[in-house]
Amino acid sequence: MAKTRSSIRRTASALLFAGVALAVAPAASEAHEFKVGSIAIDHPWSRATPPGAKTGAGYFALSNAGPEADRLVSAASPVARKVEVHEMKIVDGVMSMKPVEGGLEIPAGGDVALAPGGYHLMMMGIEEPFKEGTMVPLTLVFEKAGSVEVELEVGSMGAKAPAHGHGAGEEAHAH
Repeated sequence: MAKTRSSIRRTASALLFAGVALAVAPAASEAHEFKVGSIAIDHPWSRATPPGAKTGAGYFALSNAGPEADRLVSAASPVARKVEVHEMKIVDGVMSMKPVEGGLEIPAGGDVALAPGGYHLMMMGIEEPFKEGTMVPLTLVFEKAGSVEVELEVGSMGAKAPAHGHGAGEEAHAH
């Protein structure tokens, strides 16, 4: 009987260890996602900037799982003098870019993408170029959810999308 109890204990311990390992594994694979309140920030990223550049950009997806809209009201970074939410549009073949007044709304149960060619963070007065493979610290402030510290993963100068865990600088493959 002692062998049976010992065997059961070993089996239970092994199952508990396996369960803990499985519970932790998804968190490790999704390490470049952030959450504050009902807002999820998915894969924040940027592009490398050339030497002497004074501006950089930030991109990510926002999801609001809450029952009411929220707003991204401000952002700040220790590596930029000023960070603003901007929108780029092309109307009649003319590109324009301007700050988003009053913050960027994330609808209840909805998503908003900050991506090249649309909404993005404009980081002005950067002291050093963004280098591929590094992380840029950033604080995002939401009207209802509050503030959260995130990091922009810096990809190549020509990146069109985040690396999605394939290594900094590699572009996501189109599906």
